[in-house]
Amino acid sequence: MCGIVGAVSNRNIVPLLVQGLERLEYRGYDSCGVAVYVQSDKPGLRRVRSTLRVAELAQQVDTISMKGSLGIAHTRWATHGAPVVRNAHPHFSCGRGAGTYATFGNVGLVHNGIIENHEALRLSLELKGYKFDSQTDSEVIVHLIDSLYRGDLADAVRRTTAQLHGTYAIAVVCKDEPYRLIGARVGSPLILGIGKDGNEHYLASDALALSGLTDKIIYLEEGDQVDVRPKTYVVFDKAHKLLTSAERPIRVVDVRSNCIEVAPYSHYMQKEIFEQPRAIADTLEGVEGITPELFDQQMNHQPGANAARVFAQIDSVLILACGTSYYSGCTAKYWLESIARIPTQVEVASEYRYRDSVPNPNTLVVTITQSGETADTLAALRHAQSLGMHHTLTICNVATSAMVRECSLAYVTRAGVEIGVASTKAFTAQLAGLFLLSLCLAQAKGRLPEAEEARHLKAMRHLPAALQAVLALEPQVMAWADDFAQCENALFLGRGLHYPIALEGALKLKEISYIHAEAYPAGELKHGPLALVTSSMPVVTVAPNDALLEKLKSNMHEVRARGGVLYVLADTDTRIESGEGLHVIRMPENYGELSPMLHVVPLQLLAYHTACARGTDVDKPRNLAKSVTVE
Repeated sequence: MCGIVGAVSNRNIVPLLVQGLERLEYRGYDSCGVAVYVQSDKPGLRRVRSTLRVAELAQQVDTISMKGSLGIAHTRWATHGAPVVRNAHPHFSCGRGAGTYATFGNVGLVHNGIIENHEALRLSLELKGYKFDSQTDSEVIVHLIDSLYRGDLADAVRRTTAQLHGTYAIAVVCKDEPYRLIGARVGSPLILGIGKDGNEHYLASDALALSGLTDKIIYLEEGDQVDVRPKTYVVFDKAHKLLTSAERPIRVVDVRSNCIEVAPYSHYMQKEIFEQPRAIADTLEGVEGITPELFDQQMNHQPGANAARVFAQIDSVLILACGTSYYSGCTAKYWLESIARIPTQVEVASEYRYRDSVPNPNTLVVTITQSGETADTLAALRHAQSLGMHHTLTICNVATSAMVRECSLAYVTRAGVEIGVASTKAFTAQLAGLFLLSLCLAQAKGRLPEAEEARHLKAMRHLPAALQAVLALEPQVMAWADDFAQCENALFLGRGLHYPIALEGALKLKEISYIHAEAYPAGELKHGPLALVTSSMPVVTVAPNDALLEKLKSNMHEVRARGGVLYVLADTDTRIESGEGLHVIRMPENYGELSPMLHVVPLQLLAYHTACARGTDVDKPRNLAKSVTVE
């Protein structure tokens, strides 16, 4: 979601801050800004903010020749207040009686998260004479720090955070301490980057922001505060205990800048769709057999028999996820119940902790998240743990994320950095990890004969080649997209294992083309959605050659009888032929249990090319963010 970059050095760090913001554009934002300590006739903190793209902000910075060795920068995704300049970060406090909509300030701050008690704090600060110029909860923090500042910025931040209720990652600077950068976090990610030459250090919300600057990262934990200077840093925990290098170790993280190069593709989303064969190959690399140890990838415990012990004890599965990850969980439910024969429940993470549920200590709680920092999913995990469900496992794409650290077991997918807001390769990598989990649990329960294990492993090894063949269908999908670009509504149908894939296809279309799209189990047509079917509403149908094919054909006849136009993804042996009002794309092969991973790819391409035809911002769709780190 929002992005933070900060740096303190003995050189001009403005280009580094702007470059960091460019690296974070993929997260989604509607305003951006940078603030630095400037040495001039009037030394102090100076800022530039914009509601346009980072490139425009960079032009402003160049126009005024902004330079400084201490600074903070931010990309904002609006939660409190509209996306206008006065609500953009960094926020300044100029002291009692002064407004903050100014070029210079006493204290500067950038903030990710939500402060739940901001209204009470705002009233208290207004009574002390502070004037507010924004509608944000973040401005409360910077005024509170200013009100508590007595010559020691770290002390003022510590006393401020003690009064905050909610989530935050903050980076703070002060005009009276031009070589000091303070960071703190609760609930939102924040990392410390160690400079290569020992003369500068960085703060960021995402390691990608520091690509090219350093690969040495310290991941701050809940409640940590860090005091950063050009050549030194110290980290304190929530009890203000000074932490050792063993307690907050430096990790070497492979964050390559080439992952953000889009060429030769037109958009990151297209690039990431075509990266799926490699992403699946990397995710499955080293999988020679089905063993519980595949899920002993959690960095805080020794590998060994932990997963085997847990898998032997559990008698049910609870999956917690949001958005696209939720649909991967819905797909996994079919695998877990049909292959492993284990009762499985899938919950929308943002709803799970707000309802009464019946906990089972023998449940395996599985979280699914691309970033590992999704606020709703992390909160749902902690709620499940508070109910006594301590067998936890995550399917996650970031090995160093909060989710991986907080779960006892993990399968880390290797899809690589995903820039486009609409998830593609991360989704199929999740499905690969979840299919492996289904096989491992089946084996642990004595329900996976050797012949079946060998068959499944052979099919998984063939997935990259099978995906490559599906990607070759792009020209046919582009022809469909020309039709869809003229529509404002679409219906997606699937049955059984492929119903979640229909849901994912509808989500992709609405996310990036802004076409209203819904998905239903095809058998539900006559229970309501059939009333919407006309010649102007395309109906996409996922039609593999499985046990439900004949039922699905009957549902397709219902659509045609009402004048509906069908767009069908059919396996080669389904005997579904193109004709008037019936458009068919033939999949290269029938892939059995793994066919959802193939059928979703044309739906991704359909959404992408429809969005291109409509001229929308494919990689940065309106109102959406890549990593949702607030509730």
